[in-house]
Amino acid sequence: MRQRTPAPTPDIDGSLIRRGDPGYENARTDAVWNEVMPRRFPALIMRAASEEDVAHAVRYARTQGLHISIRSGGHNWSGSPLRDDGLLLDLSRLRRCAVTPATAAAPATATVGPGATGRHLVAALTPHELAFPVGHCPSVAVGGFLLSGGLGWNSRAWGASCADVQEIRAVTADGRTVTCSETEHADLFWAARGAGPGFCAAVTRFRLTLHPHPASIMATSLSFPLAEAARVTGWAAPLARQLPPYVETAFVLVPSAKPADTAAPGPRITVAATAFATTQREALAALEPFADCPFGELAVARQLPGPTSFAALHEGAVAVWPPAHRYATDTLWSPESYGTQLTRMADAMARAPSGKSLVLAPVQPVSQVPALLRNMAFAPLGESYLVCYAVWQDPAEDEANTRWLREAMAAVDPQRKGCHYIAETDLEADPARARRSYAPATWDRLQEIKAQWDPENLFHSYLAP
Repeated sequence: MRQRTPAPTPDIDGSLIRRGDPGYENARTDAVWNEVMPRRFPALIMRAASEEDVAHAVRYARTQGLHISIRSGGHNWSGSPLRDDGLLLDLSRLRRCAVTPATAAAPATATVGPGATGRHLVAALTPHELAFPVGHCPSVAVGGFLLSGGLGWNSRAWGASCADVQEIRAVTADGRTVTCSETEHADLFWAARGAGPGFCAAVTRFRLTLHPHPASIMATSLSFPLAEAARVTGWAAPLARQLPPYVETAFVLVPSAKPADTAAPGPRITVAATAFATTQREALAALEPFADCPFGELAVARQLPGPTSFAALHEGAVAVWPPAHRYATDTLWSPESYGTQLTRMADAMARAPSGKSLVLAPVQPVSQVPALLRNMAFAPLGESYLVCYAVWQDPAEDEANTRWLREAMAAVDPQRKGCHYIAETDLEADPARARRSYAPATWDRLQEIKAQWDPENLFHSYLAP
């Protein structure tokens, strides 16, 4: 029998690992942050060390007839980067962050690699007294986050994070490296601001507009028994909409209090508010209405307004989304109110098989100002928004937690009228999940751009069942 000639190795500075090589399984599992590891196996994993590596990898995949999937930080809960038999292009080493100070004619900007995480970006910008609406979880990389639109800290004031993307560099399916902006390759630029894991090119860098760092960041919260969900949402949701846009308000539902908190065990709903203000006085004034809850005597826990920082907010998020855990997640944009949705979800939350699971429901998670939503594939698609996270550790509990998540999401969307957010939706729940993450006209345009820029489907499209 003739021995098959091995495919030539591309000329890269990074590393190339083939299935069967030592280290392959470690590289495969490292590609997904979630401990739930899909049974999908790329033929090759290429860890790029430069933009040139990305171009070499794309051309190599074309010559070998391999489809490409892309990983920036691996936080996609469905494990979209892992696809069978193709080439997994790992961009996590492209972490450069270079800040350009403001001038009289232009705001400060940063040039950022797709592998830079929110924690990296905060550390790079804070010394310059600059900020960006980074993701709430510190280990989320900007690549997938920005491509999906980006619901970050203070997005109610600053807009979806992709609104601050001025320009991208990307390697297209034909192997070219192109610069895309509102004036160059504008269609690809539009898609890059919201297409998420179905984007039809490999982004190697983003140029971002930055914001002055808020002079005062203050946070407060109140927690109530989950049975009070209707009363709490009826009071806090209208209040949140009336507050200045620099106040971020969210409901958090959990099936049990923290073990250390023995004051009131059982399911809870928390109203958490953070003000990103120009002065401490301004921040405290914005948060003052939360001290005047008409049924405050029912609160089982209260955090008085106090100073915080982006770094501290990220540390708090680690407790909410701990590493080395198993996750199943889904999202819902709904035409119904927070009161209706969270009352439904409260019933499901009380039956959660894991005490670590939670629901996060930010009120107006992104600015509604038209100028901050222009020229992008991303759009808010409902009156209310929530994300449900099943969080557990024991692999034996996989089926129970996944089933609970899907039953809970069905309970809050019984008429199937809701839409989804592509970054965190359960893409394997049904074949329509990706399509229902966009307005119909947006979905059609994404398909047209994909057909123009990647007619041979070199880049994997959206994961589906």
